[in-house]
Amino acid sequence: MATFDIQSLLETFFEEAEEHLATFEQGLLELETNPHDGEVIARVFRAAHSIKGASGTFGLDDVTSFTHALETLFDRLRQGELAYDAVLGKTLLESLDMLKALVRSARTGSQAPAGMSALKESLESFAPGAARGLEESASVGAIWSDTRKMVVGFRPKPAFMSRGMDPIRVVRDLRALGVVESCELDVSSVPAFEDLDPTEMHMAWRLVLSTSATEAEIIDVFAFIDDLCTFELREERPVREEHELVPAKAAVASVALAPAAAAKDAPAESPTIRVATDKIDKLLDLVGELVIAQAMVVEAARVSREDTHGLRDALATMDRHTRELQERVMAIRMVPLSTVFRRFPRLVRDTAETVGKKVRLEIQGEGTEIDKSMVEKLVDPLTHLVRNAIDHGLEGPDERRAAGKGDEGAVTLSALHQGGNVVIEVADDGRGLDGTKIRAKAERLGLVAPDAVLTDEQLHDFIFHPGFSTAAAVSDLSGRGVGMDVVKRNVELLNGSLTLSTERGRGTRLRLRLPLTLAILDGLAVRVGSQTFIVPLLSVVESFRPLQSQVRGIFGLPEVIDVRGTSLPIVRLRDVLDVPDGESDPSKALVCIVETNGGRLALLVDEVLGQLQVVVKSLEVNFRKVDALMGATILGDGRVALIVDVQVLSRTSSSAQFERTARPTAQALEVQ
Repeated sequence: MATFDIQSLLETFFEEAEEHLATFEQGLLELETNPHDGEVIARVFRAAHSIKGASGTFGLDDVTSFTHALETLFDRLRQGELAYDAVLGKTLLESLDMLKALVRSARTGSQAPAGMSALKESLESFAPGAARGLEESASVGAIWSDTRKMVVGFRPKPAFMSRGMDPIRVVRDLRALGVVESCELDVSSVPAFEDLDPTEMHMAWRLVLSTSATEAEIIDVFAFIDDLCTFELREERPVREEHELVPAKAAVASVALAPAAAAKDAPAESPTIRVATDKIDKLLDLVGELVIAQAMVVEAARVSREDTHGLRDALATMDRHTRELQERVMAIRMVPLSTVFRRFPRLVRDTAETVGKKVRLEIQGEGTEIDKSMVEKLVDPLTHLVRNAIDHGLEGPDERRAAGKGDEGAVTLSALHQGGNVVIEVADDGRGLDGTKIRAKAERLGLVAPDAVLTDEQLHDFIFHPGFSTAAAVSDLSGRGVGMDVVKRNVELLNGSLTLSTERGRGTRLRLRLPLTLAILDGLAVRVGSQTFIVPLLSVVESFRPLQSQVRGIFGLPEVIDVRGTSLPIVRLRDVLDVPDGESDPSKALVCIVETNGGRLALLVDEVLGQLQVVVKSLEVNFRKVDALMGATILGDGRVALIVDVQVLSRTSSSAQFERTARPTAQALEVQ
């Protein structure tokens, strides 16, 4: 007997509801600038209708009832019976937030948010008739103009009920579009009792619907179940004989072309399939093990004393296929950044309204893809950066006019692929940062000596110091300087970097550089004593054996190495990672110059073993969190190698602190 998992169906509904809510929100924002766009109104109506129909199937009454009020209101907008204005727009945005909260509470099983009834009444005041509810909504069809009679027939497939669907819900949704004048049930396909499976559907329905709805709107009723039934739709002609209901695919196909023709300018949607993230993670782990196995075979071939030409050719093929498989699996996890960026038009609108500024959001490169595991972790950092750009970066209208700028400020959110990384930028065309104010604040906090010589990069780095702010007034949006340090730390937890550039009077640009994925990385294997460590290759600038003359101590602080006129602090991995048999004399060791957010460091290692691709295994999950290490991997010979976190080295190394602030005094820096 067929069974079904209602929880998995519910999860599918919630995922699709998120997409419909995003469509709803985007449509509302578009209506603010073009309130008479019928295509946008129809798109929002369909989103509301889809949520209402699917939520009713699962008995989510609060979601269904509230969405029905929204659907009724948008139907009046669509029919031209109601005009879109600022008051209605504000109510609809508040209603969207309520609908999001209702879906969220349904998903978590928590209590419905307060204020739903009052907001629903507000919607019904715009659209009289919504209060009659779903059961009475058929009477609306009696007052519609240009009604016509449509014959709607649908035959559910046998698995219809086992997938949690309800045919009566379909009838109710059709009633919401007009008056059902007749409804016939076809039981001719029901098997004999001894052959009957009660979980299977063998009946069909034929309705005559008096409605002014378009064919596309009627088809929308079947949007959630189009793969579970066949249906026909035609206009009833008095002179024609009645047609027998048959599951005609051709009829469905011809009708389905109508909405496509109306939206000829819309981009074609590529076929998609929903896959649970944990399944992809397991597949990715398997690929990781394959990479490890391949590395072991390579190592075995290297130490073999026999002729291995054939083996090496096979290994080359295996290596090529392994990398291709890895890339294909990683591509499955990649999602476009539009899933993050689409949240910001509403955020910018609300933030600009709060601070009383005119702001235009420009989004570029939203199709750039990144690992799905990183998407949600980007929301909070980007939200803070965008709010900060509006609150502190952009000037008010009066100040902009005085500076010869237009009243409307611009915030640009962009993304692109660059050198194996994803680069995301948040830029504004505001006043820019005042270096004098930053310096004065840093001196007051004791972060820098008055006589210190700082580069612009070192000066701007103070912005990311905890509690640091040069704002004249504290706002609810950006707080009391709490946030930029957290943003940077969160970006670094993603193995990324955050840099800032600014031009006085022209604006500020913050750049996030992130890896495409956190699962597999290219690394440089180095030896320290008897142990092997991995340094992320993207951080490595160069490696070489230094001359004794390049190494010097300065003012009693840790040693530095001169590299083409620049003094870089030396970080001995043997000391940081507690490897007592590692080389401590720079002239007898090698240095790897690495790029960090705080500048460049010279890592002292015994030997550079070469480049390789490694699978990142979490130390925190398998052991515990260890400072200066971002994970571990298994080498080709079966040994475990630890992966160095160069960003943490930059923060925790006292010599790195010296390099970041470049204080030319004999006193050690005290960071508060």
